[in-house]
Amino acid sequence: MDFPISGAHLSPLWLIAVGLVVGVLGGFFGVGGSFLAGPALYTLGLPMNLVVGTDLAHIMGKSVVAARKHRALGNVDLKLGLLMVGGTIAGVEAGAQVVQVLKRHNIADLVLGCTFTVILIALSAFMTWESISALLQRKLAQSGQIKIGSTVKDRIHFTGLIKKVRAWKLPPYVSFPASGISKVSLWAVLGVGLVGGFFSGLLGGGAGYIRMPSLVYVLGVPTHVAIGTDLFEVIISAGYGTVSHALKGNVDILIALVMHTGAAVGAQIGAAMTEHFHGPKLRLAFVPLPVLGAALLLYELFQKGLVKL
Repeated sequence: MDFPISGAHLSPLWLIAVGLVVGVLGGFFGVGGSFLAGPALYTLGLPMNLVVGTDLAHIMGKSVVAARKHRALGNVDLKLGLLMVGGTIAGVEAGAQVVQVLKRHNIADLVLGCTFTVILIALSAFMTWESISALLQRKLAQSGQIKIGSTVKDRIHFTGLIKKVRAWKLPPYVSFPASGISKVSLWAVLGVGLVGGFFSGLLGGGAGYIRMPSLVYVLGVPTHVAIGTDLFEVIISAGYGTVSHALKGNVDILIALVMHTGAAVGAQIGAAMTEHFHGPKLRLAFVPLPVLGAALLLYELFQKGLVKL
């Protein structure tokens, strides 16, 4: 099928299949799914600047469905999501401007592809280490060999980083009862939104692969609430990013709509699946997916001769 906006010739069945898989994984792990959708679109032959913008459009629609499901399950901290908006929008626009600079110099594919690959591999390595450590500590606590501050189901142990962030003396302060946070600096919340928004505008999607772990490991939000809240935030970051990139000619809305037909179904399935998994096990299950996305990107970069051994 020909897509006149981007000039690409892609199979709609492949696009629907990609959307379905990304929808399931995104709804399950609380990320927009761009860690797979972006690499998949690039592997199918779409230029990287169009991958970024089109993925944002696709992820926005899918995240609306998944966020509604998580809201019904009580997994969305609306106050936290809304307060992150300012940082998120500023970050998205900054990332989109960087893409424009790279596009003008004809190095968007190389720089964005390599950056995305490094981030995905680093994220996977960190989450592997943390999740295994958390599972080991929980096992030792249950056997009575050690004591930890909290063994409440579906909450991570408080790391030194979380304690330091919550101890910041940078007013104003805010609280998030739905996330179990009694006091934290608003600047920390905006910072999480800013970083997530920047990578959303730079690499496409909602950047949940950055924001969701940040909510868990920086602010100390329980995993299930982080998943639902991140999906709510993805709607905002991807929505603004779609408009910004569309104005810059980086969105093929027809490709996004075809993918969304599969993603809308997959998102509901994935969101429902989170009820059967908890905490560190849920985060550990996330680990192989960024690696798969990185492998797809590297394969295509090698195929195009942009990266050589």
